Amino acid sequence: MELNEIRQDIDRIDDQLVRLFAERMDCAQRVAEAKRQTGKPIRDHARERSIVNRLTSAAGEAYAPYVRALYAHIFDLSRSYQSSLGEHTSPLAEEIARALAETRGKHLPEHALVACQGTEGAYQQQACEKLFPYPDILYFESFEGVFSAVEKGMCRYGILPIENSTAGSVTQVYDLMEKHHFYICGAQKLRIDHRLMRKPGGTAPITEIVSHEQALRQCSAYLAAHPEIRATAMENTALAAEFVAASERDDLAVIASRACAELYGLEIVADGISDSENNYTRFICISRNLEIYPQARKVSLMLNLAHEPGSLNSIVSRLAIAGVNLLKLESRPMPGREFEFRFFFDMTASVADPDVVRLLCELEAHCDGFTFLGCYDEQ
Repeated sequence: MELNEIRQDIDRIDDQLVRLFAERMDCAQRVAEAKRQTGKPIRDHARERSIVNRLTSAAGEAYAPYVRALYAHIFDLSRSYQSSLGEHTSPLAEEIARALAETRGKHLPEHALVACQGTEGAYQQQACEKLFPYPDILYFESFEGVFSAVEKGMCRYGILPIENSTAGSVTQVYDLMEKHHFYICGAQKLRIDHRLMRKPGGTAPITEIVSHEQALRQCSAYLAAHPEIRATAMENTALAAEFVAASERDDLAVIASRACAELYGLEIVADGISDSENNYTRFICISRNLEIYPQARKVSLMLNLAHEPGSLNSIVSRLAIAGVNLLKLESRPMPGREFEFRFFFDMTASVADPDVVRLLCELEAHCDGFTFLGCYDEQ
């Protein structure tokens, strides 16, 4: 049999499959109506398992894994279709609608009380001043202090680093995101240009460099080229610069920004010591209440998924079906639950679109744990 003849057979079978799939989805619609009347949940694990067991047995050993994968996807499509039917007046949808109404035609305020970690000259301060032209800044020693200040209403906003293009995610911030209640209302990408600096007039060989652990990782090539120098992590680059300026040691240096050199009277020893010239850090702006401003085109979620095969694929499939572009997927261990993970999703989407809100409501109903972190604009 020639290739064209085989393809004709495939086309004929595909035509049959599409007709049967449409017929199956019609049945799924009727199932959804019946479940709404009886209050039953959309997903029926026992029913799905029974179907898979029956069909894999009928398919035979060679095709059983493919049938299992096929029907996992069909079940996802069916549940997504059933969820899309009917009304979506969940508390999440109502909260989003309220936030959109309150911020319609507005933008982040020019004047605001903002929490930042560190001290003057920190990169968080620079990101803050990009987002707020005239901020009043309260500094805290730790990232947790920033979260707590916002959560308790001490500050309306907080600025936190979330990801660096060279060193990756700021895991400490991700871990704290699981602990505190907050929303992301904005984000700023900032170019990071690290410099090595010390007290003016220093002549002794440098034996120790202090900085934030992320800054040290971002300058790993420079540090590797100087194995005789010890690297010591501190809470913040600006705090490290302040520490060096106040120290009596002549062999101490810091990796920080040019702003820190000017603020603390330090001498720049080496420029541009980052591993990459394109070194950027993303900072998020958090708030206690949900604020969604016009031009918000990025959605962040935090999800707990069932510890079973296909649970993550099911979520990713739903995003693909909805045509949503997934920007980032990060996993973090869940405290107290061995080998189980919490997932963080960033995606391109706007909650001004009712279809996106419907998708979020579907995910909320589907996941063991669902947290909507916000919809925001990233500068």
